[in-house]
Amino acid sequence: MPIKKSFVHPYMPNSVPEVKRRLMSDIGTQDADELFQDLPVRSRLPGLPGPMSEYDLRRHIEGILAKNRDDLLIFCGSGSWPHYVPAVVDEIVNRTEFKTAYLGEPEPEKGKMQALFEFQSLVAELIEMDVVINSVYSEPAAAGEAANMARRLTGRSEVLVSKNINLEKLRVMRNYTEWSGGKITQVDYLPRSGMLDLKDLKKKLSSRTAGVFVDNPTYFGALEDQVEKIAELAHGRGAIFIVSVDPLSLGVMRPPGDYDADIVVGSGQPLGLHMNFGGNSLGFFGCRSDENYLDQLPGYVAAVTTTLDGKDRAYLDTLWEKRHFFFQRENATSMIGSASNLCAIGAAVYLSLLGPQGMREIGEGIFRRTDYAMQEISRIKRASVPVFNGPHFKEFVVNFHKTGRTVKEVNRVLLDRHGIVGGRDLSGDFPELGQSALFCVTEVHRSEDIDRLADAIRQL
Repeated sequence: MPIKKSFVHPYMPNSVPEVKRRLMSDIGTQDADELFQDLPVRSRLPGLPGPMSEYDLRRHIEGILAKNRDDLLIFCGSGSWPHYVPAVVDEIVNRTEFKTAYLGEPEPEKGKMQALFEFQSLVAELIEMDVVINSVYSEPAAAGEAANMARRLTGRSEVLVSKNINLEKLRVMRNYTEWSGGKITQVDYLPRSGMLDLKDLKKKLSSRTAGVFVDNPTYFGALEDQVEKIAELAHGRGAIFIVSVDPLSLGVMRPPGDYDADIVVGSGQPLGLHMNFGGNSLGFFGCRSDENYLDQLPGYVAAVTTTLDGKDRAYLDTLWEKRHFFFQRENATSMIGSASNLCAIGAAVYLSLLGPQGMREIGEGIFRRTDYAMQEISRIKRASVPVFNGPHFKEFVVNFHKTGRTVKEVNRVLLDRHGIVGGRDLSGDFPELGQSALFCVTEVHRSEDIDRLADAIRQL
């Protein structure tokens, strides 16, 4: 039976040809394929075949997936790192009651809510913050949310961010803030240590400063040992102190709550999540307990209470009315959803499995491996490492200018001849570092893996 025109929704352009034509005209094209011409060929969907049986389709997809290599030795991190995922994590998150059930009200599915409450509790203990939300999509998204929350809390527009930041994260922070009148201002870092330049920070702090954002460890892997002074300077001008951390470093490093951070964010990908070719992932977000802070939180907050008869525990979402878009619509603090909740449950399983002792052991192991890798590569005359002084955690910068090769050429040789994925090329984002790359070492790298990397670099 044909659909009556009155029932066709205007947001369904495929159902209303004139709406589709108007939309195409508004964006200046006559052919939808023109919108994808600038995409690299390798980024486009492969040619789709005709109709297939389920078996033939499975064989076809398996043939495509077979092109992926799983025998590579990966030393590239920069936001997604090769960590070991215990089998029990995958076993739990693939259970149908977690994998398929939706989180929200008034749905009666509360087992997922209890698991998310456990995630919040575990992360709060790890970062030493009073309140943690369920999760956000990624660490850059958490950083953007933190910048906007600082703006709302202070009524100011500017957020100071060190120049030693992953530029992909910086772009996301700008997307979150600058559309609504905010401003991201960068602060210099010290060329020898890679840490924040306190003199430049003092100069740029003002009555417009809503927050000061730092990474610890820095993007270059160096430990930021000035955090107490940065907190003092930020608070002295009435600004919010925001810290982004690597959760695995907190088994051996001081938690941000211990040095007076107001908001703490970070990537949950190291906590039992696969690299997944860059996503789906998880960002965590915590803050200190303050009524004003609670009113400005993004995302969902799980809480525990009792049933109406007082006999059992009950888990629920809370603090919705003042900030959630279900109630506030365009005045909400955030439009975040529940897409990363399954990742949060995986992180909760991982943290429960390791416990405090396990987190300490894995942090110590990464520290030792990082130090060993820097020592071995430093023995190579034509490779300069570490570029920055002091201890590093998981990541470090290697400069290749003495080899006479670009980082792109180095990485091509490492991949083609040795099956090694080299470090993230920094020469474009940080030209002041020359032909440098950011390498990462985690608990999955054995001493023979690091020796293999050093030997491959030596052969350059």
